[in-house]
Amino acid sequence: MTVRLGVTGATGRMGREVLAAATGREDCEVVFAVNRDPDGETVDGVEIEPASEFDSLVADREPTAVIDFTGPESAVEYAEVCADAGVAYVTGTTGFDDDGLEALEAASEDVPVLHAPNFARGVQALVNVVGEAVQNLPGYDVELVETHHNGKRDAPSGTANRLLEEIEANGEFTERAHGREGDAPREAGEIGVHALRAGDITGEHEIILAGNHEEVRLTHRAEDRGVFAAGAVDAAVWIAGQKAGSYDFADVIAE
Repeated sequence: MTVRLGVTGATGRMGREVLAAATGREDCEVVFAVNRDPDGETVDGVEIEPASEFDSLVADREPTAVIDFTGPESAVEYAEVCADAGVAYVTGTTGFDDDGLEALEAASEDVPVLHAPNFARGVQALVNVVGEAVQNLPGYDVELVETHHNGKRDAPSGTANRLLEEIEANGEFTERAHGREGDAPREAGEIGVHALRAGDITGEHEIILAGNHEEVRLTHRAEDRGVFAAGAVDAAVWIAGQKAGSYDFADVIAE
């Protein structure tokens, strides 16, 4: 089956990568791509249309799935349209507040919704092993450092928060310490969290576990945004055949 894709945020960093990844595959077809101010632009041979026409494009072009990398507010709006139209929804947007997450959950009652902070297979492998590392090293200090380009809005990154959830679920931690300044000795039970923003760095996450005169470092470094786009398209192709519900990229990797 050829999956019919709609793409939002099509002229953004990730939108362009998604279009490049999708147009090079035989198992999917881009039926529309939107952006807030398209200005007649095309990306990888796909005409970019106004985001204000998203509702009508969904109705007219009948996509199987929509891939979204925009912002929390617009992502929720797109999810609600997809839910009403019976279209599967994949979003890599991060920075949702509780209301936004609840809106995605509500949409998943009608259609399959896959929300993931990261679509790199290597990051999923990191998520899978970090909990085991924490369990095997009880009492070790844990620090997490994430680095992204200077235009990234949310901090810590969505991926960092996912890793932190896994660390907290597998160890005895009571708080997150975001950066340090002045007289700031390490407190028992804290996880140090540091967000760096510089240049055009694609993305790097490093977890440091230190104690007993030794240290373990777990690192994932993305060298090209194409790895995220390829994973998002994989997710869209996969989710097109699923029933309504809430999914994660781990579900895609598992099959």
